[in-house]
Amino acid sequence: MCCLSKTLVIVESPAKAKTISKFLGKKFTVKASMGHVRDLPKSQFGVDVRNGFSPKYITIRGKGNTIKDLRTAGKKVSQVLIASDPDREGEAIAWHLQSLLEIPDNEPCRIEFNEITKQAIQNALQHPRLVDVNRVNAQQARRILDRLVGYNLSPLLWRKVKKGLSAGRVQSVAVRLICNREEEIQSFEPEEYWTLFGSFIKTGYAPFEGKLSKYQDKKIDINSAEKMQAVLENLKGAHYTVSNVTRKEKSRKPAPPFITSTLQQEAYRKLNFTARKTMMVAQQLYEGLDLGKEGTSGLVTYIRTDSTRVSATSRDEAQAYIRERLGAQYVSMETVKASGKGKVQDAHEAIRPTSINREPDRIKTFLTNDQYKLYKLIWSRFLASLMSPAIFDTTSVDIRAGDYMFRATGSVMKFPGFMKVYTESRDDGEKDEEKLLPELKEGESLEARSLIPKQHFTQPPPRYTDATLVKTLEEKGIGRPSTYAPIVETIIKRGYVVRDNKQLYPTELGTIVVDLLKEHFNDIIDIEFTAGMEEKLDSIAEGALDWVQVLDKFYDPFIRTLEKAEKEIGHVRVADEVTDEVCEQCGRNMVIKMGRYGKFLACPGFPECRNTRPLLEPTGVKCPRCDGELVARRSKKGRKFFGCSRYPECDFITWDQPSKTKCPECGDLMVEKKGAGKKINLRCINKNCGHKNEPKEINTRKKRANPQKTAAKEKILTR
Repeated sequence: MCCLSKTLVIVESPAKAKTISKFLGKKFTVKASMGHVRDLPKSQFGVDVRNGFSPKYITIRGKGNTIKDLRTAGKKVSQVLIASDPDREGEAIAWHLQSLLEIPDNEPCRIEFNEITKQAIQNALQHPRLVDVNRVNAQQARRILDRLVGYNLSPLLWRKVKKGLSAGRVQSVAVRLICNREEEIQSFEPEEYWTLFGSFIKTGYAPFEGKLSKYQDKKIDINSAEKMQAVLENLKGAHYTVSNVTRKEKSRKPAPPFITSTLQQEAYRKLNFTARKTMMVAQQLYEGLDLGKEGTSGLVTYIRTDSTRVSATSRDEAQAYIRERLGAQYVSMETVKASGKGKVQDAHEAIRPTSINREPDRIKTFLTNDQYKLYKLIWSRFLASLMSPAIFDTTSVDIRAGDYMFRATGSVMKFPGFMKVYTESRDDGEKDEEKLLPELKEGESLEARSLIPKQHFTQPPPRYTDATLVKTLEEKGIGRPSTYAPIVETIIKRGYVVRDNKQLYPTELGTIVVDLLKEHFNDIIDIEFTAGMEEKLDSIAEGALDWVQVLDKFYDPFIRTLEKAEKEIGHVRVADEVTDEVCEQCGRNMVIKMGRYGKFLACPGFPECRNTRPLLEPTGVKCPRCDGELVARRSKKGRKFFGCSRYPECDFITWDQPSKTKCPECGDLMVEKKGAGKKINLRCINKNCGHKNEPKEINTRKKRANPQKTAAKEKILTR
């Protein structure tokens, strides 16, 4: 009978169960459901569209013993509390568990917490509530909506294009974005333009640089070598005078604390983490880690959020930390405002450390390298968000030379503020650099040491990376915090997109599928339509819309479009790329196929001939161990590495891009190592040598050759 005074707490993961059980006493039993326990069947449609879109839920394969264990444990206690994640998916898991454990609908059995700390858990235990049916219905609507699209469109693609394809309501929109960007890049026509920089000297001071900005007080546009030469001729013998000096004090405010999308973006920029890896490591930090004598605790708050709001308690703790460690002048008195982008659910706080006093370096020994890096990023960002702005003294100087005007700008940090702790990265890799100008006054004469003309061509928009795609999805209201990482990984896994050198390229298959869907199902992969559907799901969660009516309004026109497309679409053949490689078994020229782990060579004589080989990408670099050539390969996880073409006879491999440049010290292989910004170093692979070359710029965009334009060389005229 003593057991009946106990309480069973059900969480999703064993790691979370382990952490929480250490906070609770003997009167509590903590068990894990291992995520979802029921779902729509994979082998069946599973939705009765004629009966109010009634879903057919079945126990997920392999979860039978888990459910049996939970039922047995539930009979031995007086109360069952379900503590699945505090989002719609977690609410749906709680609803399924409530049904399986036969807990009455009117019994408050649901608890939630934003962080896994002793105080948060104990507070949640005091405030159980009913399962929120509106949030459950919003999740059901999303799941059924995706089933309606996927299980109707995918078979169409099998019949019309090829077997094994699939279409998703949100993922297809992401592929469309990538395809649209590729079209922009391929159709882009570069335009020539020139800039002119002057190196100016004031006696007794270091030279400084100014850029030609105006001609006859109007913005100057130089689009040819001839026009630039004319400007240079006009400036011969010119007298340079300071015409205006403007000094201002500017401030720069810190970025707000992380939400899911910004964490994924910044972890990609600073740590080179994919969205999937970021969420995996962040989940570990959230669920809790053993910190030695301090015990087990969650290190960060809930990681799936779209709000920058922070609690008053965490704000006060952080401000006290800043005041004590850095000084009162570093404490910001401004309140962190919620993000204004898109529709913010504001269900949870921003992603922050559960305690600002738990410094990253102090607990580093208890964390893996990845955990430490991500925790330090979250900790620093949150601390900086509550610090005072950085203050800069900026100076702008106009230098006149007849009808021409040069502009020189300088900026010097006066007070570091939040930048003492953290500075947000940029997608373009640019950095803030201090430029100090000499003391100048109006009417003062300057000497122009040199004029440096530079030829440029306008650049196409950059291809998406994981970070910029997530940023675009968030800005356009496509998907929600929990879906960003799965979207990116799914479109790569399906072979619609490939990731190369951090950039996302559409495959031929992805382009064909998107073109077909755009022609016949434009609404389904329309960006505004998809964003509008997300807003309707939000309204269902708020109780403002009926989920069955939303599905009904979508389904009828969708089915009519599907029936029309079935009649109109002919068979679309995706031609295999034929190579010069000959099949050693039957003599046919092998073709390039796309598999789970990327491209490979296959015999077109399948099924009579089933010969396959890896697709080797030559590098033009000799293997340092033998006479073979280094070729690019892919690991099972899709990561590129370089190995000898004579494998398995020679097992040499390296993860770094080989260079044709030999080491000047020992003659061994040099490889490229990425450094800060857009820089790379060449390093010798010989550990006994370790020679390094100076970094060079990384060219991340494909150059478009134009013989006529490139004939005009840059000139440096020294005065």
